[in-house]
Amino acid sequence: MNNRLLALALLTILAGCDKPVPSAQPPRPVLVMVAGAKAVDNSMALVGEVRPRYESSQGFRIDGKIIERKVDVGMPVKKGQVIARLDAADAHLSAAAALADVHAAEADHALAVAEVMRQRQLFAKKFISASALDIREAELKKSSARLAQVKAQANVSDNQTQYANLTADRDGVVTMIHAEPGQVIETGDVVVKIADTKETEVLVSVPESRMAEVRLNAAVTIRMWADRQKLYTGVIREIAPAADSATRVFNVRVTISDADESVKLGMTAGVKFNQANEQQAAEFLIPTSALTEINGKKMVWVIDVDKAQPREVVAGLFREDGVLISDGLQAGDKVVIAGVHTLIKNQQVKPVIQVEAAP
Repeated sequence: MNNRLLALALLTILAGCDKPVPSAQPPRPVLVMVAGAKAVDNSMALVGEVRPRYESSQGFRIDGKIIERKVDVGMPVKKGQVIARLDAADAHLSAAAALADVHAAEADHALAVAEVMRQRQLFAKKFISASALDIREAELKKSSARLAQVKAQANVSDNQTQYANLTADRDGVVTMIHAEPGQVIETGDVVVKIADTKETEVLVSVPESRMAEVRLNAAVTIRMWADRQKLYTGVIREIAPAADSATRVFNVRVTISDADESVKLGMTAGVKFNQANEQQAAEFLIPTSALTEINGKKMVWVIDVDKAQPREVVAGLFREDGVLISDGLQAGDKVVIAGVHTLIKNQQVKPVIQVEAAP
């Protein structure tokens, strides 16, 4: 009897210790992206300013007071067109004085010529000595030199009367004005700036770390911020031989080959440097959250038959929109892009493909 009770008690205790068998955990959902689904473009794109290739600063060649300005900023001008005028009264007086000096010198020269002719006749008749004739000959040469001098001075004075009119030295558009009527200026002071609109270019600043991608005469594509839908073609015309001492960037000038009327000076333009390295085409762009490090190695997690597997990769350039993977991935690989630090090898997962928002 006691044995039966003991057995019954043991069975009761054992029955109370039994636990239900846990059910299998469902696969963990993970957010993934398909490598190669988004085209990778590693071409360098920089922002620059539209500028004229040729721009000249013009000023008067004489001193004076401005009495008239015939152009305004933004006005187109033609070569030879009068831009501004000085008060030419003093210039005309100088020209008149110089002309009077010419007339006086001509009279002196005519007298010297006549005197030499008479002295030569007297010398032929032995009435004067050779030294007396030599004196008259020297006076003739002196008068000839004096006449040439005053004529040259008269020409200068005449030119200065013309310099009272400032004319455009090229076809273009007025971009800046530094003087107004009533202002007294000195020789060489900048009055206006004229830009040649026939040739426009974009000035961009290239960081020294990307200078290897810039080549002279290489083709580029240009997009104006005012019209992002239209593309222009360009050519790298000039590369600065030295970096700017303050910013440590290299100034690069790009000629716009097919600029139209919608391209205005001073506009903001984006310049895309076409990548010539074919190796860049094999790179894949992934979010930075997809890249992790295990035992000092760069790793990503890929989904193979619904199981998470770590894979070593070679990370390239880090960009604002992600990181470029140059080796270790193939087109079509499903790469985990969220929660990579919580995954374990061969973990059963349920991939959820990332859907990009429509632009």
